[in-house]
Amino acid sequence: MIPSPSAFTVKKIDSPLGVIVHDLDLTQPLDTGTLTALRKTWLEHQLLVIPSQSISISDLERFAHGMGPYGEDPYFEAMPGHPHVAQVRREANETTRIFAEAWHSDWSFMVSPPAATVLLGSIIPPTGGNTLFANQYAAWEALPDSVKSRLRDAMGIHSARRGYARDGAYGEKDREAGRSMAIRYDDSALKTQLQPIARIHPETGRTALYVSPGYTLGIEGWSEKESEDMMMFLFQHQTQAEFVYSHEWSADMLLMWDNRCLIHAATGGYEGHRRLLHRITIAERRPAL
Repeated sequence: MIPSPSAFTVKKIDSPLGVIVHDLDLTQPLDTGTLTALRKTWLEHQLLVIPSQSISISDLERFAHGMGPYGEDPYFEAMPGHPHVAQVRREANETTRIFAEAWHSDWSFMVSPPAATVLLGSIIPPTGGNTLFANQYAAWEALPDSVKSRLRDAMGIHSARRGYARDGAYGEKDREAGRSMAIRYDDSALKTQLQPIARIHPETGRTALYVSPGYTLGIEGWSEKESEDMMMFLFQHQTQAEFVYSHEWSADMLLMWDNRCLIHAATGGYEGHRRLLHRITIAERRPAL
């Protein structure tokens, strides 16, 4: 165990990212010192895994808001009475495709994408359902210098169209197929947003590769062939085994990850079992005046 300045302790996961946090009780408010130390740990390790948290939705909201301002979820319906909480759910008899199977950084198509995502495992199947994470600091650092030079000032074209447009993966046909999760497709998903491919993290100053198969369509100003070739190379490069951690869930486990330097993907393998997680998006902190 690695001692922390506050009451909690952390154990490094044997992977390219992440720590397990012990000795936290999220049914109680955390003091400012603990929140500051926890946020520092998160920035250093990109993923916090906090097990054994039998907490209410209000507890979840209090923790998330202590770590940063609430963000937006443009294509999810919120829980009644909890405007910042979405349910990531799948019923035991559901046959729709697994939600969020494509590698992505949450909502990277927004003008100001979220800093973090908090996810609480409320109902966890006895098998399957791992979440994959890939360290994009490491992915950037491992690129050949010649590729870094080409990409350092390049802008990626991001869009929600593959997932949330009317004809997207979670669009009209998906709703008709009977998905239980409350996803709201919309024509706004056809819009595009430019983001730096070599993204400098606003809090750590480190450079991360900021593209994903889920949301990145191409590279601004490049020919279609050049853009397509580079995207295929980057998509294969960024999810190599040496960058990836496969997280196994247990009930009452809370995760918080950094969308600015990680990409993630869901997996299946729990057919015949119900699965329910509660999710809150955390926005960037505004700089102090």
